Amino acid sequence: MTDPIRTDGAGGLSAAMARFAARTPAAALPAAARHQVRLSMLDWCAVGLAGCEENVSRIVRDMLAEDGGAARSTVLGLRARLPARAAALANGTTAHALDYDDTQFDFVGHPSAPVVAAALALAEARGSAGSELIDAVLIGVETTCRIGRWLGRAHYEHGFHQTATSGSFGAAAACARLLRLDEERTRHALGIASTRAAGLKSQFGTMGKPFHAGLAAANGLDAARLAAGGFVSRPDGLECEQGFARTHAGEMGDWSEALAGLGSEFRFQKVQYKYHACCHGTHAALEALLALREHVNQGAGGVRRVILRVNPRWLKVCNIQSPRTGLEAKFSYRFTAALALAGIDTGSLATFDDALCERADLAALRDKVEVQTDAAIADTAAEVRLETATGTFDERRDLDAAVSQDEQQAKLLAKANSLLGAARGMALWEAIAGLDKRPASSLGEVLAQVGSN
Repeated sequence: MTDPIRTDGAGGLSAAMARFAARTPAAALPAAARHQVRLSMLDWCAVGLAGCEENVSRIVRDMLAEDGGAARSTVLGLRARLPARAAALANGTTAHALDYDDTQFDFVGHPSAPVVAAALALAEARGSAGSELIDAVLIGVETTCRIGRWLGRAHYEHGFHQTATSGSFGAAAACARLLRLDEERTRHALGIASTRAAGLKSQFGTMGKPFHAGLAAANGLDAARLAAGGFVSRPDGLECEQGFARTHAGEMGDWSEALAGLGSEFRFQKVQYKYHACCHGTHAALEALLALREHVNQGAGGVRRVILRVNPRWLKVCNIQSPRTGLEAKFSYRFTAALALAGIDTGSLATFDDALCERADLAALRDKVEVQTDAAIADTAAEVRLETATGTFDERRDLDAAVSQDEQQAKLLAKANSLLGAARGMALWEAIAGLDKRPASSLGEVLAQVGSN
């Protein structure tokens, strides 16, 4: 048993996170947190396979396949294997291509897309055990959440995409764990990541956003492998003067708050899963609107006015007023509200296509939706007022409300079955559920098999 991880920031934040990655024994990782990883891996696999034919996935995959290289790691949508770094880049991009992957609101980002991509690629290349893969992913996503929380909302609101930035550090920590780096080498890996991490929110609504997840996966894998080879960086590159946080608008709050419970409490377990195929910032409003749907008569004709009240932080993320493409529609409060009120399934991937944005009836309904802000409303919540010909109705939803893992598992299996078909969805879950007794490569084999069917 190792010594308890210090949470007072001794030696810096990077030192504490390196100790966590290098010294936390596998036996100390809670069963519930490891099961949360399995659920997120199921979600990652399902949305990744479903997103293989997206243009961004195909473009990145084709570029990497043309380069070729050592056939070591599985690539979603490709029969041939590629080098681990190429697989991480391709799979991170593909897993986020549909914007249907998990979200963690401690830092407003998608933790699993880059971390699972990096860890799976490296675990396959190294011949790691499946249990090591699960442990590494847990270390990585927790690192992402902790560093993301410390960087804070100022970092995010300034224009940086935390999936890309914090995700790079998480991917580096996961890969350092798989490579069994000591604290010193892990600090260098985090330092290398600090000069590689990047990603701008201005890319939201374009192919740049999913590419961020791929870049983070590749950055983290590169950082860990370089550190393993003796590459020396600034080991406190995350928090030092002119380091990542100071140059990227990090809040740099109290270390003790960001590190509280590190090694015994796992903030990743607050992860949220998407059951609507659009930006997670719209989901609380959509859940409220669906509860109000019974009050809508004759579609748009029964609606006079809709008021959505959300936290103002979301206005720069998912408030495209009049989307022209299916991709833009995923980031539009007004349009997704119109879809919900019109009874169109927002959980279906097929819903978000360009043609839908041209429908006059949906445009008319969209224009009856007004988005208001209230800083007192949590990031995870939304309040909706629906005014119809027969009355006014109010509803509130908060995604942060507790949901059991059993309920999450049932919903995620249903989601996987919807995306891939029941047989393929169950095959994935059985492979993931049995990883503790199988090599990590067994998951890659099932992904290749399921993806080719």
